Amino acid sequence: MTRNRRHWAIAAAAFLAAAPVLAGCGAGSDANTNKPYAPTEALVANVKGIDISQGFFLGPDSGATLPVGGSTPLYLSMVNNNQAADRLLGVGVDPAVGTAKVTAPVDLPVRQRVNVGKPTPTIVIEGLKKALTGGESIPVQLQFANAGVIPITVPVITRSREFTQLPQAPGATAAPTPTPTPSATTEHAEGDH
Repeated sequence: MTRNRRHWAIAAAAFLAAAPVLAGCGAGSDANTNKPYAPTEALVANVKGIDISQGFFLGPDSGATLPVGGSTPLYLSMVNNNQAADRLLGVGVDPAVGTAKVTAPVDLPVRQRVNVGKPTPTIVIEGLKKALTGGESIPVQLQFANAGVIPITVPVITRSREFTQLPQAPGATAAPTPTPTPSATTEHAEGDH
C-alpha cells in the first residue's frame, strides 16, 4: 500500500468512527433529549371549536378497584374557540357502563379555560356496571348548547403520580397491602460453627 493510500484509509476510518458522535452533537438546542418530557395518559382533542385537554376519569389507587356500583368522576379542561359563548349541558354514556350525572351546566365563555372536576367533581358516572382498575377507556358524548354533541373516548387513570392529590373516587376499594415474606433461615447442625 502506498503512503498516500495508507493516510487516506486512516483518515476515512477515523471519520467513520467519529460520525455517530458528530451526528449527535449537531442537534444543538433542538435535540429531543433537550426538551422536557411530560407523559400523560389524559385525553386531548379539538372538536367543533372546543379544545379539550387533560380529560380523564379518576380510577382507584394503583392496585385497587372501583367496584361494580361505584362511581368515577370526570376531570377535563376546555377552551371554547368559537365566536359565541357555549355551555356544556350534559354527558351521555352507554347504559352498559353506568349513568352519567351532571350536577350543573358548565358555562364556556369565549377563549377562557374552564376546568371541570376541580375543586369538586361536577360530572360523575354512577352505578358502574363493571369494576374499573385503571387503564380502561369510556366513550362519552358531551352535549353542548351550540357545538352540539361531541363524542370522545376518555381514559380511566389510576390515582397515582400527579393524580394522588385528587380526592379518592367514591367507593374505591383499598389497594392490597403487601404481606411480608418470611426470610429463609438456615439451621446449623452441631459442629457447624
